[in-house]
Amino acid sequence: MNITTLKKYKPDNEILVGNSQVIKDLTKKVVQVATFDCTVLLMGESGTGKELIANAIHKHSRKSGPMIKINCGAIPENLLESELFGYEQGAFTGAKPGGKPGKFEEAHNGTLFLDEIGDLQLHLQVKLLRVLQEKEIMRVGGSKTKKINTRIVAATNQNLYNMVQEGKFREDLFYRLNVVPITIPPLRERREDIIPLILHFKREYEKKYQTKRNCSPEVIKLLLSYDWPGNVRELENLIERLIVILDPTEMITPKILIKDYLSMTRLQFEKDISVHRLITLKDATSKVESQLISMALSKYRTLKEIADALGVDQSTICRKLKQLNIQRN
Repeated sequence: MNITTLKKYKPDNEILVGNSQVIKDLTKKVVQVATFDCTVLLMGESGTGKELIANAIHKHSRKSGPMIKINCGAIPENLLESELFGYEQGAFTGAKPGGKPGKFEEAHNGTLFLDEIGDLQLHLQVKLLRVLQEKEIMRVGGSKTKKINTRIVAATNQNLYNMVQEGKFREDLFYRLNVVPITIPPLRERREDIIPLILHFKREYEKKYQTKRNCSPEVIKLLLSYDWPGNVRELENLIERLIVILDPTEMITPKILIKDYLSMTRLQFEKDISVHRLITLKDATSKVESQLISMALSKYRTLKEIADALGVDQSTICRKLKQLNIQRN
């Protein structure tokens, strides 16, 4: 998809925005899995869209029930047990009169999304395993079990198999969670989805903030070459930030992105340079040098920084600036 077709693009599915075959296959798999009331384990780097898929599974299976979410890594260990399983009156100092239901009870007849499941402590893993096996919970400080009808969708950005080998995650729980594994690839491995995502978020935040922003075609090429360590979440945050911070009359350019938003070390250049017409080797070398030096000038302030980034000494940079007739601001 190029900058022309970008303007005409409309997402063809409601789960994940993208054109790539992997996203189409993933969407099909999610809808299929949702119709079966089984446990699902979502795996992928942070920011790839695991929560979106969890929402989709719930929507296509138990949408009449509640969708409850809990981040296992964001709650202190001493509080997580009572958050998950609830507690009875007098279970501990500060317990509410009458007790309190936990997330499993709140998700009864619905879906419980256990995010960052790899951060769950071993003693809680034992209790979670029992819930998955027996379909019942016992509140902290309680003596009676309670049956629950809750679908479990777990997610992690860690390698649970390796954690099992290291003794950090229970093997029996891993296989109980890993009934249907779904892996979401990072954005750098499906670059054909970057343009549709740019348009999607641009439209979304332009509508939200009642404004418009224009960007040059070179910006699209730059964003396509970026490594996106934060995946879709990073791209979304970047688009929103540009819309909010930049002046409405200001064109989004590569210089702005490289200077303030993108890391040069995360820009992935093609290993092989393609040319579409014959030019001399001297001209080809000059073009590549000119582009690299211009990008470095946009990112760094001093000749030393530029020279270090390009792996040459300062005198070489000064000579190249004169040879290529590149002006410093």
